[in-house]
Amino acid sequence: MTGEGANCAHPVQIPARTGQWDTSDVSVLVARIGKPHSLHGEVTVQLHSDDPEGRFVPGTVFATQAAPGTGVLKELTLRSARKHKEIWLLGFEEIPDRTGAESLRGTKLFADETTEAAEDDEGWYEDELLGLQVVSPAGEALGDVAGLDIGAAQDRLIVRLPDGVLAHIPFVEAIVPEVDIDGGRVVVDAPPGLLELAREQ
Repeated sequence: MTGEGANCAHPVQIPARTGQWDTSDVSVLVARIGKPHSLHGEVTVQLHSDDPEGRFVPGTVFATQAAPGTGVLKELTLRSARKHKEIWLLGFEEIPDRTGAESLRGTKLFADETTEAAEDDEGWYEDELLGLQVVSPAGEALGDVAGLDIGAAQDRLIVRLPDGVLAHIPFVEAIVPEVDIDGGRVVVDAPPGLLELAREQ
């Protein structure tokens, strides 16, 4: 472990050397869904998080809690998130229209809070990640690791794309399934539009 002189004060919990995540997860309430907002499945939400920007990242998977008989899926994948007149509007991959959005009314969204690593070898320091090649699950080169952004709700891997643009990738198992320090690479399974979004900012 090369923790001395690292840019962050403690190792960050991310995929283990085997490519599997070793975490202890605690579900926390993030938001409660309100009424539909548009014909495209967006819904309003009542926040239960101090960091909605960190929570509402496209590709994030939320566990749900809904009333019996509503037919709401156990998990919803965030498609979009935006603010409209100080109200957050969320869209989900599984909900394409207003009818589906109406069925979500009252549903609670939960996220998994990863506990801090108990031992140093359960995570990585930022300087271990810097310069690693970032590839897709198919092996396509996406860029290299330029840094690590430690957030209150979610850490983000900073990836330098081939054109020099910096993309902030949520450091979650669903999007970063593997970190191979010895092999010099990080596998990123970015949801559609995530890397393009960085170029638009």
